Parts: sequence; structure tokens; C-alpha cells
Amino acid sequence: MSSGGNSGGLMSSAGLVRYFDAEDRNAVTINPKTVIAFCLLFGIFVQLLTLTIA
Repeated sequence: MSSGGNSGGLMSSAGLVRYFDAEDRNAVTINPKTVIAFCLLFGIFVQLLTLTIA
């Protein structure tokens, strides 16, 4: 790294980190297990569609 040079990486993302770190009572919360189950079911659905079309 250059001495005295500031790339601005952390300074430019500080606002986003603060924004996404905030807890909101009205925010929609989804259980991670629900997301994984949905992804697995969607993948199986797509595989079934490709078998029926081919």
C-alpha cells in the first residue's frame, strides 16, 4: 500500500453498512430454513419441468 494514500473503500461503504445494520420493527423477516426449503422445491420443480418437456 502506498503511504498516505487513501483508497476510500471503507469510507464509501460506511453509510451502507449503517443502513443495512439497522433493525426495523416493520421489516419482513424470513427464516433461513424457509429460504433453503423454497430453493430446493423450486429446483426440483425446474428439474421436473425439464424432464416433461424433453
